[in-house]
Amino acid sequence: MIAPAGSVDSIAAALLANGLILRGGFNFMASDAPPPGQSGASAKAVLLVGQAGAAPWPHFLHWREKQSRTIANPLDTWSREVIGAVAQTFSARAVSPSDKPYLPFQQWAMRAEGLKPSPLGILMHPHYGLWHAYRGALLFEDALPVQAAETAPHLCDACLEKPCLKSCPADAYSGQGFAYQSCLAHVRGADGEPCRSGGCLDRNACPYGIAYRYPPEVQAFHMASFAQVTG
Repeated sequence: MIAPAGSVDSIAAALLANGLILRGGFNFMASDAPPPGQSGASAKAVLLVGQAGAAPWPHFLHWREKQSRTIANPLDTWSREVIGAVAQTFSARAVSPSDKPYLPFQQWAMRAEGLKPSPLGILMHPHYGLWHAYRGALLFEDALPVQAAETAPHLCDACLEKPCLKSCPADAYSGQGFAYQSCLAHVRGADGEPCRSGGCLDRNACPYGIAYRYPPEVQAFHMASFAQVTG
């Protein structure tokens, strides 16, 4: 097993080689009912892995050039490979948000970084705004020198106009939640080109973290994956 001292910095450096970053972490309590670690014993610590802005995109594209175009979820596959390699180096178990049965990634993320959800459901970050993501996590069977973050200032509380709830042509977001089918039908329809080519209009309307906003080609990739459309 890795020695706790200095290990977190080494893990961060290994992830950064592919544009990924550590997104905080914490040591589990017994009441958390931790998932198993690498050997099958209960994990004692978790480190969240993700991105800020589109930093991983060039690394992903370089990898994708060498892969079959038949891969159903290439970004998930790339993330699993990169995070899995780091996990192997540091005696951890790599897990993904898409693993079944699903693990409580959103709860882990809120606890690790002290974040709260925006009206769109995406966690609002005080620096990155809505332009960040969690790509996986590393589970360790030894405690690590990390702790959950204090609650960060929630920018949505100070945002009175809520443009993120007024820009969607299909009114997909409301106090009742996300109208998935309405969004999907609009994106796939004749009037959905702005969303297909430039991403979610509600998300883009948010005034925070714009320096980290994904470029249009990245947003188009994610929207095509969501709606299962091309072009």
